[in-house]
Amino acid sequence: MKFLVDAQLPRRLAHVLTEAGHDAIHTLDLVDRNRTTDGVINAFADHEDRVVVSKDSDFHDSHQLRGTPRRLLEVGTGNINNTDLLALFTTHLATIVSALGEVDHAELTRTTLIIHPRRDNQGS
Repeated sequence: MKFLVDAQLPRRLAHVLTEAGHDAIHTLDLVDRNRTTDGVINAFADHEDRVVVSKDSDFHDSHQLRGTPRRLLEVGTGNINNTDLLALFTTHLATIVSALGEVDHAELTRTTLIIHPRRDNQGS
């Protein structure tokens, strides 16, 4: 699976995803680095069929209202240290990948992965 990790999350998360066999980049890898706008992130992710991984509620709103990014993994953990965040991803990665193979929107909390069903009218 291909991921694009947003600026509020550690670059190390992209490395963890890559080490697990996925194609993952961080916004720091983009031309404008962490100054890349949400619109550019959405367009890039959609063009490359990447799942945007973000804590930013703007991506949730854009996904719901405009259908972009097409695929989104929200990180709804609140404040969490990087070690615990990376462990959470490592623990749930197989479930995350499986879910995002079936749906276009999921949310990882400290205790569970919430699967959001596809919306038929999304993007219209």
